[in-house]
Amino acid sequence: MTITQKILAKAAGLESVRAGQLIKAKLDMVLGNDITSPVAINEFNKAGFTSVFDNTRISLVMDHFTPNKDIKAAGLTKQCRAFAGKYDITNFFDVGDMGIEHALLPEKGLVAPGECVIGADSHTCTYGALGAFSTGVGSTDMAMGMATGIAWFKVPSAIKFVLAGKLPPHTSGKDVILHIIGKIGVDGALYRSMEFTGEGVHSLTMDDRLTIANMAIEAGAKNGIFEVDDITREYLKDRVSRPYTGFTADGDSDYDEIINIDLSAIRPTVAFPHLPGNTRTLDEITEKVTIDQAVIGSCTNGRISDMRKAAAILNGKRVAKNVRCIVIPATQQVYLDCIREGLAEIFINAGCALSTPTCGPCLGGHMGILAEGERAVSTTNRNFVGRMGHPTSEVYLASPETAAAAAIAGYIGNDIFD
Repeated sequence: MTITQKILAKAAGLESVRAGQLIKAKLDMVLGNDITSPVAINEFNKAGFTSVFDNTRISLVMDHFTPNKDIKAAGLTKQCRAFAGKYDITNFFDVGDMGIEHALLPEKGLVAPGECVIGADSHTCTYGALGAFSTGVGSTDMAMGMATGIAWFKVPSAIKFVLAGKLPPHTSGKDVILHIIGKIGVDGALYRSMEFTGEGVHSLTMDDRLTIANMAIEAGAKNGIFEVDDITREYLKDRVSRPYTGFTADGDSDYDEIINIDLSAIRPTVAFPHLPGNTRTLDEITEKVTIDQAVIGSCTNGRISDMRKAAAILNGKRVAKNVRCIVIPATQQVYLDCIREGLAEIFINAGCALSTPTCGPCLGGHMGILAEGERAVSTTNRNFVGRMGHPTSEVYLASPETAAAAAIAGYIGNDIFD
């Protein structure tokens, strides 16, 4: 079995599972946010449930439109607060102690290797970086998960990505996953597990892995997952005290494909509108793509290492006159670290706006909506039509370093690091 299949077999109480098999699995965590949880709560109530399966295994994170951007957003979070209070939900995170959900849960130690996690948000696949099976579901499945602690799955087949070498300067996990999506396409892993292995994995930081797993869904994958190694265990050491199991794939696992990736050959990569798979390396960009906005943050790239990389580029420089640069630390802890390390001062001196944690601009919610015809370079994960605002606006996906360099230059081009 693959790593994913072993975790699902354990969760289903079976000795083994095979690709395509339908199973019912016990859940270790059920996640929702301020947009998806209210829908799940409505379904929960409609079904007549009067209790949750485990108040410590549900996480409700108010992150998309918080602090509340309007009356409707305020009503949604009020509904979530009431539900969390009624059922004594331990992991309820609101303004002041919240963070972007997929950065917050790993930081808080709420996910561990070998666990089975669902979330009513497509980027729940992030936790595969920790060796967990995690995937996005609809709000109805979230409702049933909160009530019963069980979800059904069709066991996915898998693609094995064998990583070798080490990343060169100005590249990170964001460039790796953009390279892969550009290579296989946005449906190249449709309902399959993307499993990452090879010596190159050990050269990737946990933040690199979280970024790569986060965007597995952008290749159509059911989940992305990494083998557990010493870097994983070190990350978990002061976060997770409960026992966990790090699974490895069997030597005779039946993979649909095996794809080799040489990390040393990865170049800074940008996804042009309007798909994450429409990628070009900076070397391949011959024109200067002028931008109006740069966004550095999100569940993909809002961790402290991302902040440090962006600050290193922005230090002592100024954002181009006609560019709005918005920096969003993903959690309160990251925000505090930015202050303690002097990064906040670097961002503000460079002419950036520094925001409280929020998903905000990523989904065109608030904190950086694009007007007609405007362009943004962003460290977020999607660049669909109208994703950040007006239908004629454009979003270019990139790493924190590339976004920061483009913000200074005022454009995306092959000379922004010169």
